Amino acid sequence: QVRLVESGGGLVQAGGSLGLACAASGRTSSSFALGWFRRPPGKAREFVAAITWSAGTIYYADSVKGRFTISRDEAKNTVYLQMNSLKPEDTAVYYCAANIRGGSRTSMTWYDYWGQGTQVTVSS
Repeated sequence: QVRLVESGGGLVQAGGSLGLACAASGRTSSSFALGWFRRPPGKAREFVAAITWSAGTIYYADSVKGRFTISRDEAKNTVYLQMNSLKPEDTAVYYCAANIRGGSRTSMTWYDYWGQGTQVTVSS
């Protein structure tokens, strides 16, 4: 079992920045990775970014490359998502998720544990 607790998010104007954090506790594995997904209003949940815990390999969705940065603090078992140059289309509920089985790091189906979600709203 992996428990994920998210923090951060809120309301920001377009062009602004926000940071999210996700603290993980519980069971991990050599394949452990943490990812961020989001669900825009009226749309399906989509991949945003992910990082593998041991190697620190990073993955980004094309829509956020160059604007978002994912990082990890191994000592704190925490993953961060720094979001810069935010756009109204980044408005969504953002979810942290844990992947302990390996496989695809960008597909929801490989993530077994999810945080409660945090709202990010970008006004135009």
